[in-house]
Amino acid sequence: MAAPKKSVAKESGQEKAGSPPEFTKEQELKALRDMLLIRRFEEKAGQLYGMGAIGGFCHLYIGQEAVVVGMQMALKPGDEVITGYRDHGHMLACDMEAKGVMAELTGRRGGYSRGKGGSMHMFSKEKHFYGGHGIVGAQVSLGTGLAFANRYRGNDNVSVTYFGDGAANQGQVYESFNMAELWKLPVIYVIENNRYAMGTSVSRASAQQDFSKRGASFNIPGKQVDGMDVRAVKAAADEAVAWCRAGNGPMILEMQTYRYRGHSMSDPAKYRTREEVEKVRHDQDPIEQVRNRLLASGASEQDLKAIDAEVREIVNAAADFAQHDPEPDPAELYTDIYR
Repeated sequence: MAAPKKSVAKESGQEKAGSPPEFTKEQELKALRDMLLIRRFEEKAGQLYGMGAIGGFCHLYIGQEAVVVGMQMALKPGDEVITGYRDHGHMLACDMEAKGVMAELTGRRGGYSRGKGGSMHMFSKEKHFYGGHGIVGAQVSLGTGLAFANRYRGNDNVSVTYFGDGAANQGQVYESFNMAELWKLPVIYVIENNRYAMGTSVSRASAQQDFSKRGASFNIPGKQVDGMDVRAVKAAADEAVAWCRAGNGPMILEMQTYRYRGHSMSDPAKYRTREEVEKVRHDQDPIEQVRNRLLASGASEQDLKAIDAEVREIVNAAADFAQHDPEPDPAELYTDIYR
């Protein structure tokens, strides 16, 4: 399967090509730090999983960092985020603490779900992050519900609802599309198209491979976005957020991205070649793009290394905490149970 296309967007069937708006130096530095935090966190999570410190499932976000970082740059406090099970990056981008996320992965009481949820089930009402959902596509109807609540309450908050190319074929996705457009709900459906879902190329699994068109029968506008370029993501997010806040209803953003690791830590990813992965890493890595632009604009190698060092310190502290924090008290089994 070919690597993701470069900076090509489609809106309402019309192609738009060209470079995305340039970032200021401050925006580039923030994007670099936020993406590095996700990358280093996921690398550490992979190490801990290999050591047996993390049980269950573990789906890493390495390669896709520009999507959630770019989207978050366009949001305001009060906007909600909901996603599937490849969720650690979304939590960190929502400013949830690395210690709490890592401690939940290792099943410790300092985790965001007090050690009971694990990788796929973390929430933070304070940060307006509503999961982390293990059932494929389940978050789409819930994210639509968040948007309905916003309209009902009369605020201008937006629900950003993430799902992947595999989940895009679920029936509940289209029921949600229909309701969202009927009621003009403020929801941005972000389809993270990493090309392989759980391990099957989109060319073999989807009759319509342009996911930006998935809302066409419901009159929902869509756009294809270079999900490996944080600037392109931010520009598309700004447009979608403005559309939703103005009361125009939902919008679909297809983020053309790529995951470097397998679907989960147990996936050897034999359905694609090593050469393909390395080509994307070399040509389109979202972090290296920002780093190269900063260096070209006069930033020093030492300054960028300092950012990486700061991020590594945060991640190492989180990993240390997550391995030494006490496990939940057995009585915790009986909390948060509804009868």
